[in-house]
Amino acid sequence: MALALRASTSTSSSAPSSTQRRRRGAATVAVYSQTPRRPVFRALAAAATVATPTPGRHPPLALPPTPTSVADAMSRVRAKGKTAFIPYITAGDPDLATTADALRLLDGLGADVIELGMPFSDPSADGAVIQASAARALAAGATTEAVMAMLKEVTPELSCPVVIFSYFNPIVRRGTASFATAAKEAGVKGLIIPDLPYDEIRAFRKEAIKNILELILLTTPATPADRMKEIAKASEGFVYLVSVVGVTGARATVNPLVEDLLKEIRQVTNKAVAVGFGISTPEHVSKIAEWGADGVIIGSAMVKQLGEAASAREGLKRLEVYARSLKDALP
Repeated sequence: MALALRASTSTSSSAPSSTQRRRRGAATVAVYSQTPRRPVFRALAAAATVATPTPGRHPPLALPPTPTSVADAMSRVRAKGKTAFIPYITAGDPDLATTADALRLLDGLGADVIELGMPFSDPSADGAVIQASAARALAAGATTEAVMAMLKEVTPELSCPVVIFSYFNPIVRRGTASFATAAKEAGVKGLIIPDLPYDEIRAFRKEAIKNILELILLTTPATPADRMKEIAKASEGFVYLVSVVGVTGARATVNPLVEDLLKEIRQVTNKAVAVGFGISTPEHVSKIAEWGADGVIIGSAMVKQLGEAASAREGLKRLEVYARSLKDALP
C-alpha cells in the first residue's frame, strides 16, 4: 500500500500571494492574486452584507447554514436513509478562482462533505491523475497560505463541511499548531493525513482537538483486524475505507472485498463508513451504496474533469455534468 508510514521530506513549490482591497461605493472587494495579471479569487463582501429591508423591497437572501461538523453531516444523511456524496478536488488546479467556483458548484449539487486536496510535490498515496493535478496547482502558485485564504472567503457560503486532505510534510513545515489554527480560521471541519502513522497520531490530535478539527483515519484491505478496530475507534467524522491496496486512480471495477470489509467494520463501530479510491462511475457508487456504505468518495475522476479541460469554464461544466451523474446514482 502506498500509504507511506512516514512524512516525505520533499518540498513544494511556492509563489507569493497578495491581498489587495479597493472600494466600490459601500462594497469592499477583496482580490487574492497569485500574479499581477491573473486574479485567483474575488469575493464581494456586499453579497454577504445583511441589510435592513425597505418597504416594498425583498429582504436580502439568507446565507446557507454553517456546517457544524463532518460527523453531524454524515449523521443527517444516515438519518434519511441515504448515502453521502463526497467529492474530492485539488486546491489550485487549474487555479484558486476555479477551485472556489468548484466548491460552490459541488455544494449546490448536493455534496454532503467535500475533500480538498492540499497540493504537495510528493503525493505518495496518489496515482498519476492527482499527482499531475498537484503539480499544476503548485506551478500556478497554490501555496498553503493562498489555499487557506481562499477557503476563509468561501466556506461561509457553503452548507456542507470541507475536509482538507494533506500529506504530513506541509503540516510539519508550517508547524502543526499553526496549520491547525489556520485550518480552523479558514472554516475547515476535518483533516485526512494519509501518510501520518497511526502510532504517531496522538501528538497531532491535541492540536486538532484544540481547533475543533475531526481527524478522519484510513483503513485498507491490508490493515490487520486488530489495527482496524483501533482505527475505527479513533477515527472522527467517519471511517475512511480505502477500497484497494495501491494508490488513488479510477479502476474498471470495484473491489468485491469492499462488501465484506464493510461488514467487518460494522462489527466494531457504529460510526459512518465512507469508501474511496478507484471509484469513478455511477455503477460504482450505486454498487457501494448497495453494499451498505454510508458515503462514497470520488477523487481522481473528479479531478480529471477540472484539470484536464481546455479551459476553467469548460472544466466547471464538465465537473457539473459528471458530479450530477454520480449524485443521481446514489439512493
